[in-house]
Amino acid sequence: MTTKVQTKKTGKTLIVKQIGGTSGNGPKMKETLIGLGLGRVNATRELQDTPSVRGMITRVRHLVTVVEKKD
Repeated sequence: MTTKVQTKKTGKTLIVKQIGGTSGNGPKMKETLIGLGLGRVNATRELQDTPSVRGMITRVRHLVTVVEKKD
């Protein structure tokens, strides 16, 4: 029997904008940006504020900018 893990959904979302390219940064950086839903310079995404998203943003912090948005 499996159990579902429920996460707390906060009202916060983050707007993430890619400001740098992936060339010369290695495949892990590119995979992380794709995981965030980015991939091209000036691409933006609105994402839930979760610890996993925060960790991914920390990994590529030199390639993205973040704006916090409360709902």
